[in-house]
Amino acid sequence: MKLPRREFLRLATVAAASPAMPLLAWAQTYPVRPVRLIVTTPAGSSPDIIARLIALRLSERFGQPFIVDNRPGAGSTIGTEAALRAAPDGYTLLMAISANAIGASLYESLKFNFVRDMRPVASVARSSLVMVANPSVPAKTVPEFISYAKANPSKINMASGGNGSPTHVAGELFKMMAEVNLLHVPYRGSTPALTDLLGGQVQVLFNTLPEMIGYINDGKLRALAVTAAERQALLPDVPTVGEFLPGYEASGWYGVVAPSATPPDIIDQLNKEINTALVDPRIKGQLADLGVTVFSGSASEFGQFIVAEVEKWAKVVKFAGIKVD
Repeated sequence: MKLPRREFLRLATVAAASPAMPLLAWAQTYPVRPVRLIVTTPAGSSPDIIARLIALRLSERFGQPFIVDNRPGAGSTIGTEAALRAAPDGYTLLMAISANAIGASLYESLKFNFVRDMRPVASVARSSLVMVANPSVPAKTVPEFISYAKANPSKINMASGGNGSPTHVAGELFKMMAEVNLLHVPYRGSTPALTDLLGGQVQVLFNTLPEMIGYINDGKLRALAVTAAERQALLPDVPTVGEFLPGYEASGWYGVVAPSATPPDIIDQLNKEINTALVDPRIKGQLADLGVTVFSGSASEFGQFIVAEVEKWAKVVKFAGIKVD
């Protein structure tokens, strides 16, 4: 049975804020007091809910509360700076998201360098966007859409949730690789963008799969492709963009990082416990209910992934000349 987001949030908040009995069999030197997990998005958002699920599990395993601290604003930079400038003692962590990789090149006056100032702990989950079109668009496949766009340069409106948002850069990556000229129309969030897409004022949008699935199933929008590297269980018959544009991939992702000088033994303990949580069928099911899939591995693998993401989106930001509002 699927739990609604509010119930996820309520249960995780109550449990993560209360000390749990330690389940580890060996003596611990870390943690000896509560640990703060900073989330750069508001309560109830996907990163927040995922962070609370992980915080609950870590609270149970370590016998100390892992408390989610929401610090939204400025494209995730406020909370990220607070986390990376904290003491590197393992008591302040950050739920890193794909916006961090985009923001590394998007914001010119950051007081931190995301790659240099963070230490990867563990990847947690990934999600896909879906490329959707208003049914008035004659194209039914990605190749047909590319041909239609090339025949109508600057006449197709591509909506996004704002300049530099994941929904924007996913579209710009598509434009760059497909060599098409779409007119970008930024909105203040995905909700007004979706409203105008449904109304036909804009023709195409790259947006989160869970938010789009109902409109796709009802025939109100046409799914052309998903942006992840693999097809998605929610839309098994919808191809990936990469099947037509090899190398294209634009996923949302979530993981835990710490300040760069955090001791390796603390990183190792956290990585082990997070990866153990991610094989738990309950955790996997709860993540699936949110429309995301498990994304696990070593700390070093997560670090290599982050570097690659930062480099990829830097090229897109430069190509599109993206400037934040």
